[in-house]
Amino acid sequence: MRAAPEGAGRQTSSSARLPVPCLMLITDQRLAGSAGALVDAAAEVLEGGVTAVQLREKDLPPEELLPLARLLRVVTRNQAAFILNGPLEVALAAEADGVHLPENAVMVERPQRPFLIGRSVHSLEAAERARAERSDYLIAGPIFETASHPDATPAGLGLIASTAGAVAVPVLAVGGITDRRVRDVVRVGASGVAVISSILSAQSPGRAAQALRTELDEAWTATGRRCD
Repeated sequence: MRAAPEGAGRQTSSSARLPVPCLMLITDQRLAGSAGALVDAAAEVLEGGVTAVQLREKDLPPEELLPLARLLRVVTRNQAAFILNGPLEVALAAEADGVHLPENAVMVERPQRPFLIGRSVHSLEAAERARAERSDYLIAGPIFETASHPDATPAGLGLIASTAGAVAVPVLAVGGITDRRVRDVVRVGASGVAVISSILSAQSPGRAAQALRTELDEAWTATGRRCD
């Protein structure tokens, strides 16, 4: 496994903190080609420096989502945070480290064990609501134009700056993130990045993850912020 930067935390199933600076892979089975290929890609990108995997397959019913979640749990256990973007009961059944919620979803009841609850936000107001309900981390965006949400208007770096300045939890930038843009989002306050196509559309997901990780670590060091 690729070594973490000095002082960097690695998420385990017993921890309820997102590793910072965080490189999160958001899954897309269609880009990977199949469930099996997605699991293989996840294993590869962990070696490249991914520290969190969010299973986001909105088209899968719970009975198909759970088996995939269990496979990814095996791959990520003691290697990276495993987050489910889906029903809480599926996350618990798969022994996930947490759930990720859309901006307007009802807050879930926190389980009686270390458990992460994250939320997507598209505005400062949404970030402040998420802070009030004690979300553990936020994903803000889309920051740049992105193929996964082609009709969405990019929010720009201002969303990261305002959101990171208003909350005391990690804020990850999402939407059009490439290795060349990592430094910009970290410079204005992001605690990491969440990516889909920059990794899964690459000829080598592992090498793509490694390029993002290198840029993230160097950008983080330049800020002088501490690692968790």
